[in-house]
Amino acid sequence: MPMVVGVVAGVVVASILVLIGLFKLMWRVAEPNEALVISGSKHKTEGLGEGMGFRIVTGRGTLVLPGVQAVRKLSLDLNETELHVDCVTHQGIPLKVRGVVIFKVGDDYVSIANASRRFLDQQKLMAERVHNVFAGHLRSIVGGLTVEDMIRDREKLTAQTRAACGTEMEKLGLIVDSLQIHEIEDPTGYIQNLAAPHASAVQRDARIAQAESNRLATEAEQQSFARMAEATRDSEILQAGYQAERDKAAAQARQAGPLADAAARQEVVVQETRVAELEAHRREQQLQADVRKPADAKAYEKRTLAEAERDARISAAQAKAKETELAAAAEATRVKTAASAEAEATKARGAAAATATKVTGEAEAAAAQAKGLADAEATKAKGLAEAEAIKARAAALAENQEAVVAQQLAENWPEIVKAGASAFGSVDNMVVLNGADGMADMLAKALTMGGTGLGLARQLLASMNQNGQTPHGTAPSLNGIAAPPSQKVPVEKEG
Repeated sequence: MPMVVGVVAGVVVASILVLIGLFKLMWRVAEPNEALVISGSKHKTEGLGEGMGFRIVTGRGTLVLPGVQAVRKLSLDLNETELHVDCVTHQGIPLKVRGVVIFKVGDDYVSIANASRRFLDQQKLMAERVHNVFAGHLRSIVGGLTVEDMIRDREKLTAQTRAACGTEMEKLGLIVDSLQIHEIEDPTGYIQNLAAPHASAVQRDARIAQAESNRLATEAEQQSFARMAEATRDSEILQAGYQAERDKAAAQARQAGPLADAAARQEVVVQETRVAELEAHRREQQLQADVRKPADAKAYEKRTLAEAERDARISAAQAKAKETELAAAAEATRVKTAASAEAEATKARGAAAATATKVTGEAEAAAAQAKGLADAEATKAKGLAEAEAIKARAAALAENQEAVVAQQLAENWPEIVKAGASAFGSVDNMVVLNGADGMADMLAKALTMGGTGLGLARQLLASMNQNGQTPHGTAPSLNGIAAPPSQKVPVEKEG
């Protein structure tokens, strides 16, 4: 069953393809510029008689039976033929007429039928046939005209030719779109001779006109010369007046010249002065910008740095002094407390021992206070003048050795006192006579030993100055004095 369906489908498809092929084979379409002439059956076409034996189709398609009907095409395009006709006029003058005829097959069925009967198989010979028709009628028409008529009214020649050929062109199924007579040639020179009188007259009139023009030009030229002479005279008079005015102006200018020069020089001097002032001002501003401002900036920078360094040193010195003062006060308090404790401990031994301990405590407190004050003053002086310390201390040493030695003694006063008291270091038992007076004498002798150290320091400084060996930036120091460890000395009070 499927095979039968496939065979049927194949037969149907083949039938359709065959029908399409037959339809394409039978179907003919006329292009817009052509007409189909179908022969082989009897047809009746509108406007034509019966029994024509062929059918005309334009602008559409139609079915044609192959083998029964024949289809041929007739072109409806424009055609062109050039006319080169030798003619003789009514006067017997031979001429050659050159022109062009543009024609085509008519669009109606009658014209197409007439052209089909005559040119369907000879369409290439259509231009030659049309040329022969127009040549014969053109010779006939030119033979009834004169050369003058042809020259003066060429359109009449064209109209008569188209009218004479119209009937025959209609029989041929052709229509004339355009007929133009381009040129009429005259081998005998008749037309040239015909134009000679007119040319001579034109030349004569041209010569007369030229002569008249020359005369008028000469008169105009003479008048122009006269006016030129008059203008020259007037010009010379005016020039003389102008020259007088120029001389007068020149004299005034010569008189005003020195004044103008002086004024100009004055203005130049003023301008140069102004320029010099501006240049000086510019140089001053440039100097301010290039030298003074950088110098001021550097000085300000140095001053600011110096002030900052000074303030820093002062602050450091003040802090150090405060620290030293607090340390001295603490040390004094400690010593005082220790002295008080020692006094309380030895109070039972006697009033003399208490008095001696009190004196010793006060002496140590005074020494500690003196040391604190001296350290504070030295630290403060070092903070304020650290940048110039070496120079200041050297100058001070050169100018006032006493003060330097006193400062060093003040700084080292506790060591001096200890050194003076070292004489009693090996004493186990000391008998003090006269009570408190005896103790005071003993302390005075110890302090006298410290004064002896002051004299020795002065002699040392003097000898160094004489030998040129003053230390640079340092003062004599007595810090090397060492005291032995403190020992408790038993004191016996007598009487």
